[in-house]
Amino acid sequence: MANLKEIRNRITSVSSTMQITSAMKMVSAAKLKKAQDAITAMRPYADKLTELLQSLSATLDANSGSKFSTQREVNKVLIVAITSNRGLAGAFNSNIIKEVSKRTSETYANNEVSYLAIGKKANDAFKKTKKVIANKSTVYDDLTFENVAEIAQLLMDKFVAGEFDKIEIVYNRFKNAATQIVTTEQFLPIVPIEAQVRVNADYIFEPSKGEIVEQLIPKSLKTQLYKGIRDSFASEHGARMTAMHKATDNAKELRDQLKLTYNKARQAAITNEILEIVGGAEALNN
Repeated sequence: MANLKEIRNRITSVSSTMQITSAMKMVSAAKLKKAQDAITAMRPYADKLTELLQSLSATLDANSGSKFSTQREVNKVLIVAITSNRGLAGAFNSNIIKEVSKRTSETYANNEVSYLAIGKKANDAFKKTKKVIANKSTVYDDLTFENVAEIAQLLMDKFVAGEFDKIEIVYNRFKNAATQIVTTEQFLPIVPIEAQVRVNADYIFEPSKGEIVEQLIPKSLKTQLYKGIRDSFASEHGARMTAMHKATDNAKELRDQLKLTYNKARQAAITNEILEIVGGAEALNN
């Protein structure tokens, strides 16, 4: 059994760790509320804009189709991996890395796959493949629509230039503080909704349906990417809060076990001292 000093040192160390994890939990909880409010307020707008765009695109004839909806033979694929810049968030980052790796090795086994990293963890995971075309981790320093729009514009430019035939984004979709859903969305080309699920409505378009679609597409794509990053941002804080909560509980349990061990060891030491005193007294009497 370890001596009393070693156990005391372990108790002190575990208590310090518990204070750190508890503080990180509270910080993430505070940030989560703001991030959750932001993505909850944005989702209906983003989903409706995407639905409207897909519905309009589906009604255009082949000759008036957008350059962003051009279907080409898929040879070169770009996967936008959205992770965080920091760890200590449970399986938050590893789930994205596993999903991207799985799609690379299975879905696109016969294609040339490149990556655009949003988050240092994604960049660290895929930079060794030498196929990371850009690292946009600094977007988290000032997460605004304007900064994300620049990344979306870069993706659109590369697709139109023919550098990639298909672009996907992989991110954690926020459900609640304890649950994040790994989600893959096709970014480009735009896929019109199926004819059977189109909403029949009689609209008057001004100036024209084609011009409206051309103006809506860039805005919709920028909004889609912004929503994905916002979802991931809220998921990160939820995952970190949950992970730190579990870490705090584990540290508390370990500390209690160490205190019990310490008390037992201390009691044993006192008992031994008493026995030695009693034995010595009996020896003197004899």
